[in-house]
Amino acid sequence: MPTASHQPQTILVVEDDVLIRIDIAGYLRGCGWHVIEAGNAAEAVAALESDQIIDLVFSDIQMPGAMDGFGLAAWVREHRPGLRIILTSGVVQRTEAATSLCDEGPIGKPYDHDRLAERIRHHLEAAATGSAGA
Repeated sequence: MPTASHQPQTILVVEDDVLIRIDIAGYLRGCGWHVIEAGNAAEAVAALESDQIIDLVFSDIQMPGAMDGFGLAAWVREHRPGLRIILTSGVVQRTEAATSLCDEGPIGKPYDHDRLAERIRHHLEAAATGSAGA
């Protein structure tokens, strides 16, 4: 479950496959988190540049558009360096390449929902205590 703060923590889910995005966003909402959805990196950057508070970015690597998940992670590192990010991909080689941009190794698809929720909890707790990495 999310931490016992007054407001639920916010996760930005970035996934171009609408059915996968609906599934994972619904699951995370059911866990008690506030979820913002983006269909591509451009929408994610717009959300990150808005006045919304975002505690963690969960993004697919392979997305259409000028920026993929790697580009989004690099943008986050440059513009929001304290923000936690988890990258995911169905392609094993892509997940291995993502290691340097994630706070912990990336998550492969298909998702184990419980494992994903535990990873998110771990990152949010580490961010709240100021722990580096995972």
